[in-house]
Amino acid sequence: MAHYRASESKREQYRRYLEKAGVLDSLTNVLVALYEETDKPNNALDFIKHHLGVSGPETTDTEALHQELTELQLKCQQLTEENKDLRSRLQHYEPTPSEGTAE
Repeated sequence: MAHYRASESKREQYRRYLEKAGVLDSLTNVLVALYEETDKPNNALDFIKHHLGVSGPETTDTEALHQELTELQLKCQQLTEENKDLRSRLQHYEPTPSEGTAE
């Protein structure tokens, strides 16, 4: 019987801790908002995360950023190759410093 009471005491302490921290109020408010939604979301967990403010970037945002990253990486690679090509052309037309000081 003592084990049951100790366990209950820990539960009660934990409940008070959550209540004091405002967790219970926040969860209650989010669950009430979900309950009151006329068009229930497909993913209730995402709804809860969004309303608690813990959700990461939206999937569409993430996809757009990945696409932009890919495009920018490709452009960087093209510009790097163009830079190498232009440097080699420049080396062909400009004398090296040792050739220019021979006079």
